[in-house]
Amino acid sequence: MTDSTPNKAHSNARVLPHSLFTADDIALFQAGKHFDLGDKLGSHLLELDGQKGTLFAVWAPNAQRVSVIGDFNFWNGAEHALYPRWDGSGIWEGFIPNVLQGTVYKYHIVSQNGGQMLEKADPFGHYWEVPPRTGSVVWDISHSWNDADWMQNRGQKNALNQPMSVYEVHLASWKRRPEEEMRSLTYREMATEMVPYVQEMGFTHVEFMPVMEHPFGGSWGYQDVGYFAPTSRFGTPQDFMYLVECFHNAGIGVILDWVPSHFPGDAHGLFRFDGTSLFEHEDPRKGFHPDWKSYIFNYGRNEVRAFLISSALFWLKQYHADGIRVDAVASMLYLDYSRNAGEWIPNQYGGRENLEAVSLLRELNEAAYGRFPDIQMIAEESTSWPLVSRPTYIGGLGFGMKWMMGWMNDTLEYFKHDPIYRKYHQNQLTQGLTYAFTENFMLPLSHDEVVHGKGALIARMPGDEWQRFANLRLLYGAQYTHPGTKLLFMGCEFGQTREWNADDSLHWDLLQYAPHQGISQWVKDLNGFYRNAPGLYARSFVAEGFQWIDHSDHENSVLLFLRKGESAEDDLLIALNLTPHPQPGYRVGVPDHAAWALALNSDDLKYHGSGHEVVLNPKVADIPAQWQAQSVLLHLPPLGMLIYRKLS
Repeated sequence: MTDSTPNKAHSNARVLPHSLFTADDIALFQAGKHFDLGDKLGSHLLELDGQKGTLFAVWAPNAQRVSVIGDFNFWNGAEHALYPRWDGSGIWEGFIPNVLQGTVYKYHIVSQNGGQMLEKADPFGHYWEVPPRTGSVVWDISHSWNDADWMQNRGQKNALNQPMSVYEVHLASWKRRPEEEMRSLTYREMATEMVPYVQEMGFTHVEFMPVMEHPFGGSWGYQDVGYFAPTSRFGTPQDFMYLVECFHNAGIGVILDWVPSHFPGDAHGLFRFDGTSLFEHEDPRKGFHPDWKSYIFNYGRNEVRAFLISSALFWLKQYHADGIRVDAVASMLYLDYSRNAGEWIPNQYGGRENLEAVSLLRELNEAAYGRFPDIQMIAEESTSWPLVSRPTYIGGLGFGMKWMMGWMNDTLEYFKHDPIYRKYHQNQLTQGLTYAFTENFMLPLSHDEVVHGKGALIARMPGDEWQRFANLRLLYGAQYTHPGTKLLFMGCEFGQTREWNADDSLHWDLLQYAPHQGISQWVKDLNGFYRNAPGLYARSFVAEGFQWIDHSDHENSVLLFLRKGESAEDDLLIALNLTPHPQPGYRVGVPDHAAWALALNSDDLKYHGSGHEVVLNPKVADIPAQWQAQSVLLHLPPLGMLIYRKLS
């Protein structure tokens, strides 16, 4: 891994004073306003006075001494001490000759409180050793990007009036090589296999569960230590850039999960970095997360704010990410999140709101959209906190979208009911429309819904095998026709039958069976139709884009509604029969005399449906129905969805 020559570097054990920081940089850092810290802190290859080497800079204000250790000095903390800056910033820095690309290193920190000696990886390191090894690696992350067309035009792909169907991926378990002891694919293998698959399935974006370096694979990436490095498990930083580039050249955006809510207590990580609670709160009532047994960032410390915002912007800038999905926002917003009385500290006004976290999130979104107006910032926020996806200037948090957790919970709860009882629970499918336009919602069927004993989505559907698959098609149809953007976790698109296991591969062999082929084809066709139907996306976040025809036929478990675009010719008529009994001759009110044509039928034989007779081109009659002056007569297939397109 190391290209340096240990004996040569060790025999020349010197550190030269040098800095990338200006006085303005320091002032911005101390004020919490420096959002390009990845360019200043960490390790940076350069040539100084004709000597090639690496400049190191680390923030450790409570350290007594900081040195760089690695193979080049036999991990001897007495060698290669860095210089403390004179300005009180707490930054230690220095240039070490002959430490070159590929050198593994850590910081040896002697704390002021009792001379505790710590060995820490670089919080700003761009590349790390492959876990379980924990060293940082000197690395030049420059890359000749080849995605200029995408970057120039991606604003249209990410706009709120455009379709967004997201394929959520856990990189380690998407596909494994059984002939090679079930190893995961590399980034470059993913570029060869995953990119064309996602393109063929018609998704507009992928969302990667955290790629940031993390010590424990079982955390799925949500316990990060390397906030400026993609995990080395699958290749180099440039390999990951190549994967992003390939998605872009296939017309697919890349969203990255990012975790500013907590970090693990691994000895080599951020926890008590310089012997004190530097990145976290000292008081466990504010600094320790009881659910995840991890540590909460101190959002009130300016340097920590700069660290976090710099990290998010780093992925947008250096890795051409098209969006950031911020994990566990609710846990950041509430001081009493998952705590009992007496286990939390109120804010200055006596409330439960974490005002420092609110301020950080607003500043994060202002900075992200200020620099990259063509991206999307997405919040995983599960409470009724107001204005999450509204601008900061009106009191919002400034996100572009928010996960619609209420829709997900209610919808999955509804679908688990045996159809004979669904008439008593129809409000679970309809009540989301009472608040659907209060935020810019994304509808998630994510990894969280297929783990921890919940089972696969198909396993949660009632009935015999045919009914389970029909229900799953109906679930996806309900998702794609509901206002909001869409997210589907990998494996769900072909009806994976087992609960997701991060240590296994998706069960691709299921695609040899007709029911799974039908689910796959249905998702593919839903994506294709969605991308070409303005009625489903052009006004997805405003009430004018949706109109109920009838949500009150509980007895027959039928839902009827219109989706609308900017013009009347974009209108779509959608009918759901949520029982396994066909309902022929069902009269449906329509708003005018325009003709309709069937566009999608989830019961079609090609989806492994029953192929029940449906009306392809219903005739409009002047017969009132559902408060409309005219109507059409439809045949509703069992556990089926029909989508009709208006003919101009």
